[in-house]
Amino acid sequence: MHIGYHPLIGDAAKLPISPTIPIISYSPVVLPAVNRSADLQLRIIVPSIGQNLPIILFSHGQGRSASLSSLEGYAPLCEFWAAHGFAVIQPTHLSSAFLGLKPPAGNEMFWKTRAEDMVKILDNLDAIESVVPGLKDRLDHTKVAIAGHSAGAWTTMLLLGASNTDPRDGSTWHRPEKRIKAGIVLAGFGSAGTDRSDMSDSGKVRAPYYNSDFSTMSTPALVLYGDQDVSPHFTTRGPDWHADSYRFSPGPKDLLTLKGSHHTLGGISGWDALESLDESQERMAIVQRMTWAFLTSQLYEGDEAWPEACKAFAKLEEHGTVQSKR
Repeated sequence: MHIGYHPLIGDAAKLPISPTIPIISYSPVVLPAVNRSADLQLRIIVPSIGQNLPIILFSHGQGRSASLSSLEGYAPLCEFWAAHGFAVIQPTHLSSAFLGLKPPAGNEMFWKTRAEDMVKILDNLDAIESVVPGLKDRLDHTKVAIAGHSAGAWTTMLLLGASNTDPRDGSTWHRPEKRIKAGIVLAGFGSAGTDRSDMSDSGKVRAPYYNSDFSTMSTPALVLYGDQDVSPHFTTRGPDWHADSYRFSPGPKDLLTLKGSHHTLGGISGWDALESLDESQERMAIVQRMTWAFLTSQLYEGDEAWPEACKAFAKLEEHGTVQSKR
């Protein structure tokens, strides 16, 4: 499979990127799971050549589509990363509408199981390599990143070190995964606020378990959100709510604000997806290239991909801004 670029990526073409490599997509890889409602199914996307491939675990969101929020979705991002040197592993979480399962009380949206899925993947990398043709001994188990969109961004934040205290019973979930070295938070959840005052009435009903603390989210991460991403179904605040995991977490962190962007950041959940309010090949290409650059520099000490991308993006002020804290 070869990944080309849309002719309408516009200014995104000014952002540096490595040469494209043809990719291989393989699914489903099935990990048998005890005490899970269904076995864990994965899609593995890798460059067709290369050794010591760094790994990205990708956690899907909870969009309206039955299939995009599963291992079948997010091809624009995951295939791009693979075409530029990463091995991408996409699970179908139990929360996916694709499965149609009812979550148990206390684990609504299977939010705990989502994080556990990623840990299970890391625990079984050898088995995954042995199942996928041509992948044996090609993964670098020491270079692992995680990325997620929307609900998947919260999964990402939890594994990067954020905690969550269920306001109903006071129980706290805090299980950072030390094997993960960096993360990408795409349109993630923000703070619940004092006494959950930042949550809308709808948000309190949808997520009765939610009250995250980002002060312990110490793993390096790029937080990315759109300045038109108003989410009244979750919060009473404006789009900046999605930047809270940058604002309230310790460094090192970077924040990329996309001007004019809504929740799907140009259409990252799928090609020609009806759930996208801001489909834009240009904007999506910015997300692709900037996230690739960030993870490349985080996983390879001394790499200049991220500084170079930020320098180029600074000349594209009409598309957004980048902030950093160390």
